Amino acid sequence: MDQLTEFVTNNLILFAALLGVLVMLIKAELDHQTSKGSFISPTMAIRLMNNQDDVLVIDTRAATEYDKGHIKSAINVPLAELASGVDKYSAHKDRPVLIYCNTGNTATRAIKLLKNAGFEKVNNLNGGIAAWKEANMPLSRK
Repeated sequence: MDQLTEFVTNNLILFAALLGVLVMLIKAELDHQTSKGSFISPTMAIRLMNNQDDVLVIDTRAATEYDKGHIKSAINVPLAELASGVDKYSAHKDRPVLIYCNTGNTATRAIKLLKNAGFEKVNNLNGGIAAWKEANMPLSRK
């Protein structure tokens, strides 16, 4: 214990830097955990949509990808549009939201935007539309 105390006093700047990095890592992880939303499987997403009539389903992919196939009743709101127009959806803050993209990365950023805007019941389709297709779930082209 004496050696640790001696090391800290001799290397105060290094120890302060270590503490600073640890604090930043913990803060980043907490921010990530609070902004990622609930991950749900394609099966759970179907259950959510069947049990809740007012689910807002948002597809954050590009319009060309959306036109190739999307979850029924999903609206296409690419991430850039959502970032600039999140206020358009503020009337839906109390409704459950299911958000997805190709694999889940873009949806995570979109969820952060929605959470910062006050949305509380945000769900992320785990694996995105790729997982939906892999589970042989239906796609709509209308």
